Amino acid sequence: MSRIASVLLPMPLPEAFDYAEPEGMVLQLGDQVAAPLGPRLLRGVVVALREAAGGNRPLKPLEAILEEPRLPPGTVEFVQWAARYSVDWPGQPLAIALRGARAQKPRPVRVVELTGATPARPTPARAKVLQAATAQAVSPPDLARAAGVGAGVVKGLIEEGVLAVRLVDAVARFDPPDPARPGAALNPSQAAAAQALKAMLAEGSFNVALLDGVTGSGKTEVYLEAAAQVLASDPTAQVLILLPEIALTQAVIARVTARFGAEPGEWHSDVAPPARRRVWEAVAGGRCRIVVGARSALFLPFSNLKLIVVDEEHDASFKQEEGFIYHARDLAVARGKIEAAGVILASATPSLESLRNAEQGRYRWLKLSSRHGAAQLPDIQIIDLRQAPPDTGRWLSPALVKAMGETFARGEQTLLFLNRRGYAPLVLCKACGERMTAPDTDSWLVEHRYSGRLVCHLTGFSMPKPKACPHCGAHDSLVSIGPGVERVEEEAKGLFPQARVAVFSSDTIFDAREARRMIETMAEGQIDILVATQAAAKGHNFPNLTLVGVVDADLGLRGGDLRAAERTYQLLAQATGRAGRRDKAGRALLQTWAPEHAVMQALAAQDRDAFVEAEMAERELAGLPPFGRLAAVVVSGVDPVQLEGFVQAMAQAAPNAAGVAVYGPADAPLALIRGRRRKRFLVRADRTVDLSAYMATWRARVKPPAAVRVAIDIDPYSFL
Repeated sequence: MSRIASVLLPMPLPEAFDYAEPEGMVLQLGDQVAAPLGPRLLRGVVVALREAAGGNRPLKPLEAILEEPRLPPGTVEFVQWAARYSVDWPGQPLAIALRGARAQKPRPVRVVELTGATPARPTPARAKVLQAATAQAVSPPDLARAAGVGAGVVKGLIEEGVLAVRLVDAVARFDPPDPARPGAALNPSQAAAAQALKAMLAEGSFNVALLDGVTGSGKTEVYLEAAAQVLASDPTAQVLILLPEIALTQAVIARVTARFGAEPGEWHSDVAPPARRRVWEAVAGGRCRIVVGARSALFLPFSNLKLIVVDEEHDASFKQEEGFIYHARDLAVARGKIEAAGVILASATPSLESLRNAEQGRYRWLKLSSRHGAAQLPDIQIIDLRQAPPDTGRWLSPALVKAMGETFARGEQTLLFLNRRGYAPLVLCKACGERMTAPDTDSWLVEHRYSGRLVCHLTGFSMPKPKACPHCGAHDSLVSIGPGVERVEEEAKGLFPQARVAVFSSDTIFDAREARRMIETMAEGQIDILVATQAAAKGHNFPNLTLVGVVDADLGLRGGDLRAAERTYQLLAQATGRAGRRDKAGRALLQTWAPEHAVMQALAAQDRDAFVEAEMAERELAGLPPFGRLAAVVVSGVDPVQLEGFVQAMAQAAPNAAGVAVYGPADAPLALIRGRRRKRFLVRADRTVDLSAYMATWRARVKPPAAVRVAIDIDPYSFL
């Protein structure tokens, strides 16, 4: 009896399509196949096979099995689970999982091999080449090196026909990691945590641990020891280390390489397509045993994944906000369960969700309460801007400027932290009051003085700063309001003309190579004052950095973000934690207009537990995460009348369910983006409710017009 193959296509389609297995073709789960869809042949993946039991219509046969690595069963299951959880079409996460397979192939490489002919003129050097050539086919230069002879000897044998040159596909070779190499010396607290992790992983089943350690406590060394046990216990085991920022990858790769004597695979958006392809194939083939990467590395086709580490697990960068919407931390836990792998969530400021799971006993809770070695936590002080504001036209208070001067005089470094890119966040006309916004978008244009342009950080639109107001025509009337990192850099240079001042933000650092160069320059002491956004506020070690000044500590508390207090505390704790990480004492100064706010008080007292307790109590009263669940629905369209009609119909179609409340529709805070009007719903549910199933049922009840888009976000982090 012939079989039917369910094939999932990497497209926004609601389900897998059925195809007939042609006679003579033997399919397996996870095979990549050429599947006909209309007039086209598309790449797809076999996600199910069943015996054909007859039907009322013939099925199209599959065209071919592609000569590509098969997706392991765990990857196939994870892709489908992720789609159900995120209430999205399954082809969306599959497209992420196949990103490496669809990347440009590396260029073929030239290798030489023996032809069986004998050289007309035997010599000792030629004999060495022939001996080396029996091992494996390698490039001519590599063969010459292996034989210890000059390139001319190999060239002569090729010309005689004793060796033949052919082109072969490049195969990535990752040296096997050596878990027996000695690691860093651990203090008693680290050693105890490492031992607990090893005991957990020795069980060989799904478990989650929260590695909760203050900044500088040496969490990386601890989880690398856990990784060593996994790699030693199974010669095919694979380890994934997820990081929230590309800027952090090089430092972690260096530490992994030093610990295991072999470079891990690197996976993020800055990796060139051919290199991405090599890593993808090596992971699928089990030849790459350690991967360090960004959130999408979670979708790689691991053949034997045994440990997932989510470093800085609290970080909002793990949330993918466009396309397929997901949170990598939550999906990492799910993939760990599917693969029967261990999961380590590491952070100095864990998310409230992870802390709640640890309190309830769902996660093992391991604490590192002190810094490694002689380093001490920095002294944190609050600067009340109501009592000691900056001078007119400046943004750095006298107290912070004084501290910077003292730090510079001692030959130590300062980090000025402001999580706002560009020169000024708002440009308006002093003649008519017009605020400069991007075309067809409510987002304000940010002035970038380096480039002389106004930029929309939401859509990427940019334009030269005009000489006259586009609204009223007044010349030289556009003024910049508020500070960005470029403006703070300008002020720092004016105050300390002898100091070496630099800016670290995504506008000045464009790729991982430049980020690594900036971090190394700072670590080597070649920068006196670094003005930075969150790109430099977490995970980095700067030995001579002793002062952190937070320019606008209240920035993250503004707006309607339900997680504002938690995220502000996490970000500022991480930023201030950059100070005093070696033997020199560090301090941090927080400029704030609201020194009485619970976040500021908790930071100054370094009392995270008090902040967490208060925030948890507020969340519990409101039924918000981690005590309840949230989902957001963003509906957008070009025609405001059509959009309003659809969202009203959608509101009427919302299922009635106990423990679920639907709020909206309402205008989104950014109600216009790229010419599309936006409406939002917010859904709150008790933890006993299957929120994904509820949202899937609601989505199935409505059919949006072609011009209307509906995006569902389970556990939203952005409320724009």
